[in-house]
Amino acid sequence: MSSDYAKALGARLRAIRTQQGLSLHGVEEKSKGRWKAVVIGSYERGDRAVTVQRMAELAEFYGVPVSELLPDAAPGAAAEPAPRLILDLERISAIPAEKAGPLARYTSTIQAQRGDYNGRVLSIRQDDLRTLAVIYDQSPSSLTEQLITWGVLDPDARRALHA
Repeated sequence: MSSDYAKALGARLRAIRTQQGLSLHGVEEKSKGRWKAVVIGSYERGDRAVTVQRMAELAEFYGVPVSELLPDAAPGAAAEPAPRLILDLERISAIPAEKAGPLARYTSTIQAQRGDYNGRVLSIRQDDLRTLAVIYDQSPSSLTEQLITWGVLDPDARRALHA
């Protein structure tokens, strides 16, 4: 196991433990000694390799799927980033008000959260597109087509749906 992966795995283990409000000694106490604080700490620092069997047992102890203990992706994985979804905020005002309302409110909320008030464009995530699709009662692909038709989204955004 690479050192980077071991550290990423350890960070994930630590995050799950702390989300549950447990200290290292709290894990030892709650497990009645089955999981020693020093062992959990060494897993979390990436100093000690954890077997698949122990990982499954630890996931069961924490009450989470094993996949939740694993880092999102192997470090150095050469994945092409998903195409960015960039909304043209100036075009929203050209959309009929009854159609633009939800989009305008959603984008202004994102701008407020980010402190991003350039007013011309706004990049959104795939999750944002899925949320907007629910709001508009459409599939993400049909909403993407609608946004492209309105001129709010570049036609290249179609690639983001298949990334």
